[in-house]
Amino acid sequence: MDHRTHEPERQALHGMVTPPQPTHLARNPAAAAKASAWPLVVLALGMAALLGGMAGGLLRAGVPLPQAMAPTGWAGHAAVAHGALMVCGFMGTVIGIERAVAVKRLFAWLAPAASGAGGLCLMAAETALAAVFLSIAAAVFVGVNLVVVQRQRAAHTALLLAGALAWLVGCLLFWHQPGNTACLPWWFAFLVMTIAAERLEMTRLMRRRPGAQLALGVLLTALVAGASVTIFSARTGGVLYGLSLLLLALWLGVFDIARRTVAAPGLPRYMAVCLLGGYAWLALAGIAWVATALGWPLRDAALHALGLGFIVSMIMGHAPVILPAIARIKLPFSRLFYLPLLALHLSLVVRLFAGLHDLTWRGNGALLNAVAIGLFAATMAGTALRWKLHALPKSPPPKQG
Repeated sequence: MDHRTHEPERQALHGMVTPPQPTHLARNPAAAAKASAWPLVVLALGMAALLGGMAGGLLRAGVPLPQAMAPTGWAGHAAVAHGALMVCGFMGTVIGIERAVAVKRLFAWLAPAASGAGGLCLMAAETALAAVFLSIAAAVFVGVNLVVVQRQRAAHTALLLAGALAWLVGCLLFWHQPGNTACLPWWFAFLVMTIAAERLEMTRLMRRRPGAQLALGVLLTALVAGASVTIFSARTGGVLYGLSLLLLALWLGVFDIARRTVAAPGLPRYMAVCLLGGYAWLALAGIAWVATALGWPLRDAALHALGLGFIVSMIMGHAPVILPAIARIKLPFSRLFYLPLLALHLSLVVRLFAGLHDLTWRGNGALLNAVAIGLFAATMAGTALRWKLHALPKSPPPKQG
């Protein structure tokens, strides 16, 4: 297969290609350093939300933590706000940074900065203030995606805008009633539609069957309908939402270009393995979501097959593209990239299957989830450091006397 077929897979993210660094920054090292530092500062807020969300998730799973993370302190607050920290504080910030880098509009940075600040407020138990920050972030993010649609009128950019609107609805519900779980389907819809938009854009490289794009639109409309109905009827809305997730997984498995790129070498294959594995967890999440709505005790499986199995697999697959655009680094592909992915899948098997009726195994699985994410972060950091060291100019050999 022609390696050029995979080039957009390496370059595109969420349906957009991040533009190159402006030439005036290349001529001005001080300006370039300042431009590179700002995304890292905002990214640090997202990483703080990730760490807080992970600590809170471990507490919720019954994993004992060090005294510094006592349930009465910030980790306890993070446990209460676990979902908001992971979806809004972390994912909202990361996606907001990527979109701000791509659109090159100063106001776009308000979205990830506000969502990152909201994450800090959640860990400080300032829930009302956090809700304001998160709502501001989502509202600005809607404006950013309006710019995207204005620049490129296409199905995938319209879907990006729909995802941003779903995030805004979820944040407004959270602001109205922080303890109401009705915001969760909307927040997940934001992430699912963002991913679906990027995959839809990638399917342009394949010959699509007639009606494939229409089918995707119907499925995502049903997903939004399920989130809407959940506000009034958790049972009916949950069944519709779960069925939409299941059918979306089937659509992605049939039409995504990952079915072809999995046969390619190097990074395209790694990304495809991440995607296809994520689609399997998405299908399981849909089944578990329906079962939970019907009264089965599968809420943990529904949430984490979707949030960890599907979404974190997507993160692992796209990080070699996202991080270089944000941090101005390179991440040369290595087979070591597969280790965190394997650890994630195995940890989810432990948590969702062995831990189905045993809380101890569920806690062990949650701890292994955190280890897998930490291993992934260490792998990316080590790869970037290795590239940095190799990129340093070599000293000339000493002159012979």
